[in-house]
Formats: sequence, C-alpha cells, structure tokens
Amino acid sequence: MYNSKGRYALMALFAISAVVCLFYVQYQLATLAGFLFAFVIWSHFKHSSILLASKHFKNGDYERTEKVLAEVHNPDRLARNRRGYYEFMRANIALKKEAYDIAEHHFQIASRFPLGGKNDKAFVLIHLANLALRKKDKERCTAYLNKAKELAVTAKTQDIISKIEKEANSL
Repeated sequence: MYNSKGRYALMALFAISAVVCLFYVQYQLATLAGFLFAFVIWSHFKHSSILLASKHFKNGDYERTEKVLAEVHNPDRLARNRRGYYEFMRANIALKKEAYDIAEHHFQIASRFPLGGKNDKAFVLIHLANLALRKKDKERCTAYLNKAKELAVTAKTQDIISKIEKEANSL
C-alpha cells in the first residue's frame, strides 16, 4: 500500500541491493533482489495506489483520493479487480464536483469490472439510473433499475431502487 514515490524508493533499494550482491559474488541474494525489484514493478502497473486511494475514499478525504488516483497514468493497465474500484472512486469524486457526464462515464466503465460483491455492483447501477433520471431518460433509467434489482441484496438497496422507480414513473 505505497504511493508511487514509495514504490520508486523500493525499486531503487532492490536494484542497488542486487548490484551490491553481485559485487560481493552473492548470486542467490542478487537473484532474490532482482525478483523483488520485478515484483514491485509488476505491482506498480497492475495494482498502483488503488488500496491507498480507497483508504482515503473510505475516510471521506476526496481531495487526497483524487491526488492518489492521479498517480495512475494508464488505468487500462490495472488488474481487472482494481480497475472497477478506480472507476468507482473517480465517478464518486465527479459526482461530488457535480460533473455528471464525467461521473456517468466512469460509472459505466465501473459497471463492466468486478467490484466487491453484488450489492456494490447494484449501487453502481443505481447511480447510473439516477444519472439517467436526471437527464429524464426513462428507458435507460428503467433498464439500469431492472438490472440493479437482480443484484440488490440489502433492504437499503431495494428501498433506494423503489424510490428511484417512483420518480421514474412520474416522468
């Protein structure tokens, strides 16, 4: 759970360790340092700082979350299980800023990737339905709500879905 600077420091430490071990003819330790260096590089591209960002997101610190998410230069490289969370956090930050088109874009991407469970996926679809309702697009709203109903597990989720359905029917 490091940010980019922390991972760069680890990479430098492992690279220097490998060179020193080679200098002292410690090939096994040099190989281990090389593997650790490669693991940190792999982790940098596949997992990035998503866990750190989710920690800040959970604490309600959206400004720091946005800074940490900005470290991800190419979200397409993220692992499937991290990409959904990345897009979900980006979408919620856009909602807080009232950038509804950007939020809808990120929620649609998040809906294609795995999240924590069915209920989390239902909340993504609820957000999409709410954004479609804001645009007065009843067809898309009902489509999102029907899919969210299939995934909704908790009573809270089902209650939110019924409220949005009532608003959609009044369009």
